[in-house]
Amino acid sequence: MLYRLLADFLVILHLLFILFGLLGGLLFFWRRWTILLHLPAAIWISVIEFQGWICPLTPLENRLRLAGGAAGYEGGFVEQYLIPIIYPPGLTRDIQLVLGGLAIGLNVAVYFFVIRSWKSGK
Repeated sequence: MLYRLLADFLVILHLLFILFGLLGGLLFFWRRWTILLHLPAAIWISVIEFQGWICPLTPLENRLRLAGGAAGYEGGFVEQYLIPIIYPPGLTRDIQLVLGGLAIGLNVAVYFFVIRSWKSGK
C-alpha cells in the first residue's frame, strides 16, 4: 500500500514538474528568483523530448509499483499519462520532437511576455 501511494505521489510530482517546466516562467511575476529554478527545468524537459530519453522518475515509479504488487508500465511518463490524453496511443519520435519544440516555443512566449512586462514596469 505504501509503495503504491509513493508511486501515485511521484506521478503527481512528475506532472507538476512538467507543468513547472512549461509555465514556470510566469512565476517570475510572483518571485523573480524562480527563474533560476525554471530555466534548468525548461531545458531539461526539452532535452528529454529531443533526445528521446525517459525521465528518471519513470523507472522509479515503476519500481515502486512493482514493489507494491502492481504492474509497472512500459515507456515514459509522457507516453503513459499525457499522450493518451492528447494523442492516440503510440508515441513516435516525430511526436517527441514536436513536444520538445512546443516546450521551447511555449517558454519563449512566456519569457517574451515576462520581459516585455518587466521592461514596461508592470
